[in-house]
Amino acid sequence: MMNISLKRAQGVTILLLAVTLSACQTTGVKNEAGVQTTYQDSTKPGPATGIGIEGQDIIAMADAMMRDMMLSPQLANAAVPPRVIIDAKHFTNESAQRINKNLIADRLRVGLLRAARGRMQFVGREYADVVAKERELKRSGTVDVATTGQALAQAGSDYRLVGRIASLDSRDTSTGMQQRFTQITFEMVDLESGILIWTNIYDFTKAAADSVTYR
Repeated sequence: MMNISLKRAQGVTILLLAVTLSACQTTGVKNEAGVQTTYQDSTKPGPATGIGIEGQDIIAMADAMMRDMMLSPQLANAAVPPRVIIDAKHFTNESAQRINKNLIADRLRVGLLRAARGRMQFVGREYADVVAKERELKRSGTVDVATTGQALAQAGSDYRLVGRIASLDSRDTSTGMQQRFTQITFEMVDLESGILIWTNIYDFTKAAADSVTYR
């Protein structure tokens, strides 16, 4: 009886070990149908390229607009550094593509701030609530005034970035070829007079037989 019980116990142990090994082998199988992740050059088209605005387009257009703004006397060579707002709030998308407009506005603002070196001041209007709460804490005595002192009010702005993304699509039904003309308009508006002190356009046309999905 002892031998029979021992053999049964050994059999159960072997069975459990076999199941465990089988599970390990199943979870360790490589996904042969998949593609290994690789880093791509953000300034060049990648393997999933379509007819819309892509990373390399955002980098190129932000760099081109930044360089052109730095040539504007009213923006980069004023006697008193102008205050500007560069965000995506008034940058509208009327194109056929869904796109995060902050990708364009943020890259342009960061590039300009680095290149301007004090010749322009940048107002973070989208953070107005954060600033207002801190100002309230300081003036109520909850916190001290920190190191830069108190201002009479939050900073006003002289100019603000506005603009529009638009596109025109065409398709050849016989071949499946798709084509898209994309035009991005950048403008800097005077917040007192409404006069446009700077404007420029970035555009391109792309064609492909099979487009990709943009998210």
